[in-house]
Amino acid sequence: MSRALVRQETIAGYLFLLPSLIFFVGFVIYPMFMCVFTSFFDSTMNRADVFVGLANYVELFGDKVFLGALRNTLIIVIVSVPITCIFSLWVASAIVNMPPWATSLFRVIFYLPVVTGSVAVTVVWKWMFNNYYGIFNYLGKSMGLLDQNINWLGDPRYALGCIILILLTTSVGQPIVLYVSALGNVDQSLVEAAEVDGATKLQAFWKIKWPQIMPTTLYILVITTINSFQCFALIQLLTSGGPKHATDTIMYYIYYTAFKLYRYGYGNAMGVILAIMIAVLSAVQFKVTQSNE
Repeated sequence: MSRALVRQETIAGYLFLLPSLIFFVGFVIYPMFMCVFTSFFDSTMNRADVFVGLANYVELFGDKVFLGALRNTLIIVIVSVPITCIFSLWVASAIVNMPPWATSLFRVIFYLPVVTGSVAVTVVWKWMFNNYYGIFNYLGKSMGLLDQNINWLGDPRYALGCIILILLTTSVGQPIVLYVSALGNVDQSLVEAAEVDGATKLQAFWKIKWPQIMPTTLYILVITTINSFQCFALIQLLTSGGPKHATDTIMYYIYYTAFKLYRYGYGNAMGVILAIMIAVLSAVQFKVTQSNE
């Protein structure tokens, strides 16, 4: 192949990638840069931006609402991520060896909330949690578990737990599908050899299946963590951060600060903190999972 032809193919390859590069720079790199840049300014709609240095970051850690939103976000992540991963792996292990039609049926059932849409799912859950005619209050009183109706979404004691429960039901679909595929690709000859040598099912899983599904587990951990940190739609549609900021998350508080109070610089400072938290936690997950391989 001549050099001219190689050069032409190289140029054609670069031109093919050029639109993706422009999109990445224009819609990823530039907004990230502007977010970090604006976080050092007192930026509002009413006047010109004023450089304030680290004042926005200093104010953050004295803001009780932000600290409460940070606490709620961490609670959501700490509770939902392990439960989602463990439950998804358990369900996938249970259905992967079923007849193909049964495995497909269960995958559709668990994946349905993912494709239904957050608004539709949230409306159904809002009806179920209704403090007058919701199904949870009806069943609780019918079974003698409740003496009176509970305002699930209007009581600070229960509101965040309700949000986590809804998040779990909408988060397990994709991990289950991924784990079914990963477990289906495990080398069964190794499992059978281990069982012949006297290994229990738990030992065969831990020593043979677990290392082979580790890359899938890492991916699930990362995307589930990011989704938990970015919990917004449920808060916006159900509680708007209430009652008494009991369900505020960092994502919702960013939205409220930037688009309700019009404090863009302060909101961007929160966005930078959130991005750093996600990056650090994802890096830790990568490190831990790689050290266990």
